[in-house]
Amino acid sequence: MSTLLYEHNQTAYEAALSMLRETGRAAVIHPTGTGKSFIAFRLCEEHPDAAVCWLSPSEYIFQTQRKNWVKAGGAVPENIFFLTYAKLTGIAGQELEGIRPDYIVLDEFHRCGARLWGQGVQRLLRAYPDAKMLGLTATNIRYLDNQRDMADELFDGNVASSVTLGEAVMRGILQAPKYVLSLYSLQEDMERLAERVRRAENRAVRDAAEKYMEALRRALEKADGLNVIFERHMPDRTGKYIVFCSNAAHMRQMMALAAEWFGGIDKNPHIYSVYASEPEAAHAFSAFAADEDREHLKLLYCIDALNEGIHLDDISGVILLRPTVSPIVFKQQIGRALSAGKKKNVVIFDIVLNINNLYSIGALEEEMQTAAAYYRSLGESDAIVQEHFAVIDEVRDCRILFEKLGEVLTASWSVMYGQAKRYYMENGDLDVPARFVTEDGYSLGHWIYNQRYIRKGVLDGGLTEEQTKMLDAIGMRWELLADRSWARHFAAAQRYYMENGDLNVPAKYKTADGIGLGQWLCTLRTWEKAGAHPKYLTFERKAQLDKIGMIWDKADRLWERNYRAACAYYEAHGNLDVPGNYADADGIRLGAWIGRMRARRAPALTEEQILRLDAIGMIWKKRTDQSWERGFAAAEAYARTFKNLLVPVSYVSEDGVKLGAWIQRQRKACKKQTLSSERMMRRNAIGMVWDTHSWMRRFVLVKQYCREHGTADVPQNVVAEGCWVGKWLAQQRRLRAEGKLTGEQMELLSSLENFSRAV
Repeated sequence: MSTLLYEHNQTAYEAALSMLRETGRAAVIHPTGTGKSFIAFRLCEEHPDAAVCWLSPSEYIFQTQRKNWVKAGGAVPENIFFLTYAKLTGIAGQELEGIRPDYIVLDEFHRCGARLWGQGVQRLLRAYPDAKMLGLTATNIRYLDNQRDMADELFDGNVASSVTLGEAVMRGILQAPKYVLSLYSLQEDMERLAERVRRAENRAVRDAAEKYMEALRRALEKADGLNVIFERHMPDRTGKYIVFCSNAAHMRQMMALAAEWFGGIDKNPHIYSVYASEPEAAHAFSAFAADEDREHLKLLYCIDALNEGIHLDDISGVILLRPTVSPIVFKQQIGRALSAGKKKNVVIFDIVLNINNLYSIGALEEEMQTAAAYYRSLGESDAIVQEHFAVIDEVRDCRILFEKLGEVLTASWSVMYGQAKRYYMENGDLDVPARFVTEDGYSLGHWIYNQRYIRKGVLDGGLTEEQTKMLDAIGMRWELLADRSWARHFAAAQRYYMENGDLNVPAKYKTADGIGLGQWLCTLRTWEKAGAHPKYLTFERKAQLDKIGMIWDKADRLWERNYRAACAYYEAHGNLDVPGNYADADGIRLGAWIGRMRARRAPALTEEQILRLDAIGMIWKKRTDQSWERGFAAAEAYARTFKNLLVPVSYVSEDGVKLGAWIQRQRKACKKQTLSSERMMRRNAIGMVWDTHSWMRRFVLVKQYCREHGTADVPQNVVAEGCWVGKWLAQQRRLRAEGKLTGEQMELLSSLENFSRAV
C-alpha cells in the first residue's frame, strides 16, 4: 500500500504528475519542513519499473530524506540512481551513458544556478532530452544572483505547486512559531549615532537628539541580557536547538559564550558543531540527532550545512545569530524548526547584530497576510487557520527610541538634501536604493522614498515648490520605482510583440539593453495566479498586457498548439489513430499528446476541449484497448468458423490480425492475473481455451492432422505446435483399452476418420 502523503503534498503530487505528462517538467516549491521530498519518493514508488536519477547537494541530505520516508512507512526505493551535483560535474561520458533515466529529480534545484553544478545538470539534460524532470525546492529565486528564477530557467515556468512559508503557516501546514527578537551588539550603532548627534547643525535638533540618545543608553542598560531572555523563553529546557552562525570564526566566538548565555538553563549543555565542508559533519549531526538525554540542553552550532534538505522532527527551536542574510537563507533557517504534522510550537530566537536588521520576520507576516487575502478572494476562508503569530520584541523600547532619534536627526530637510546632493555628485543620479544608508548613518534611501510619496499625497508632509525644484536640479525622478519598473518592462514587451507578433517570450530572454523580459512575464503570471501585488498588477495594466497578446497560462497555449496539429493530422488521414511515436514536421510529438489526452480526459479536460476533440474523430480508448478489441473481433470470427478457439500460434486472420499470438498473450495475462473480469467473461463466452495442455487442444491438433493427411494413423514422432500428437494418440489407445476414457472422449475419438480401424 502506498505511503500516505499530507493533503497539500498529495495535491502537489497529482498536479506534478499531470504536468509531467503534459510538458515533461514540473517544479514543486514548498517551504522547508512540509515533506516535499516525499513527493519524489511517491513518484519512485508508483513507477517501480522507471529508472530515476536523483540529484541533490549532498548524499547526507538524501540519506536523511530516505530515512524519513522509511520512518513514515515507505519502502526503500530500488529504482533510484543517486548523484550529488558535484559528482555529476565530473562524471565520465561512459558512466553518463549508463544512467538512462526515465525521470530526473532535481532536489534543491535553485542550487543548479551555480556555474559548475548548472553545467553538469545541463549536460545530463542534453544527454537525455526525453527524461521527465521533477524539481523540489523551498525557493526558486537566487536572491544574491541577480534574483534569477530557476523555475523559469529549468522548468520553463511549469510550477505544479507553489506554497510560501507564510501560506504554510497560515493554512496550518506548519505550526506558527513563537518569535523572540533581541540583539547582542550595539557598540557600532551607538558610536555612529553619537557622531550624527555631534554633527547636527541645528542646536534644537542636537539637544533633542542628545535627550533621546541618553534615553536609549538607559533603556539598553535596563534591557535584559541574552542569558535572561533564553531562560525566559526556551520552552524545552532539555530540548534540541540549532544555532546558526555566519562563518567559522563567528561560530567559535559564539560557542565560547555558551556558558554565559545558557548557564541558567543548563551548566553542562551538550554542544555539537557542524561545518559545511567538515568531513565529520555527518557524524556530529548524527550524534546530535541521536542524543535523547532528558537532563541536558542540546545545542548544534552550524554555518550553512543545515540551511537546506536536513530536517529533524524533535527540534525545539533555532537561534539566529546573523549579521545579515538573504531572504532564502532566513526562511530556510527558520524552517529547520518547523515541520508538517508537528504538534508543539517551537521558538525562533532572532538575535541580530544591529538594530537596523530587526525586520526580517516582517516578510513572513506579509506572506501570511497575502495568502489569507487570496483565500478569502476564492471564498475559501475555512482554509485560514492562523493569520498572525506571537512576536516577542525584547528590544521594543530600544527600537522605538532608535526610531524617534532617527526622526529627530532627519528632521532637517536641508541636511538630507545635502546628503542627496553628495550622492548625485558621486553617482550622477538619485536612483538611491531604498535601504541605502550613508557613511554618516543617514537613511538617504528612505528619505528619497518619502519625498516621492509626500509629493504624490500618499504620505503626510510638506514639500514646497522651491524644494521640488532643488531636487529636480539634481536628477530627482518623481515617479515611484515600481511605476518606473512597469513602464520600462512594458515598453520592452511592446517592442517584442511588434517584432514577433506574440508574447511567447522564453523564460531566459533578455533584451539588448539587459531587461529580463522573460523573467518579468513569468513573475506576472505567478502574481496573477496567487492574486498577489494588486497595486502593481492592476486591472488597467492587465488590460494593457492583454492588448499585446499576454499569455496568462502557458499550459492553455500549449494545448491550442497541439490541437492545431491534431486538426492537420485529421485532415490528412481522416482519423486521429495517431501512432504513439508520431511527430509532425514541426517537431510536435502528437502521438504522445493524444495519449495524454486519453489519460487525462476527466477531470483535467474541460467539456469544451472534449467536444472539440470529438469533432475531429478523437478515439478515447487507449491504443492498447483498441488493439485488444481488434484481437477479440478476430477471435469471435474464428470461433464462428471453426467452432473452437484452439488457434495455431502462427495463425493470421484475413484482415492481418495475428490471432495466434494474441491468444497466447491472453493466456499469459490470465496466468499473471492481469486480466479484467469483464474481459475474462467475454472470452469465455466465445470458447476460450485457457489451458494449453488440455485434452481438447490435443484432440483438435490430431483432427487437423487427420484432415490434412486423410488418416488417423499418426506417426509417434509427429509434433504440432509443441505437442507430440502421435504419442498422445497412442496414449489414448492404451487408455481406451484400460477403460479410462470418458464417453464423450470416446465419441470424439470415434469421429476421426479411420480411427476405429487404426486402433
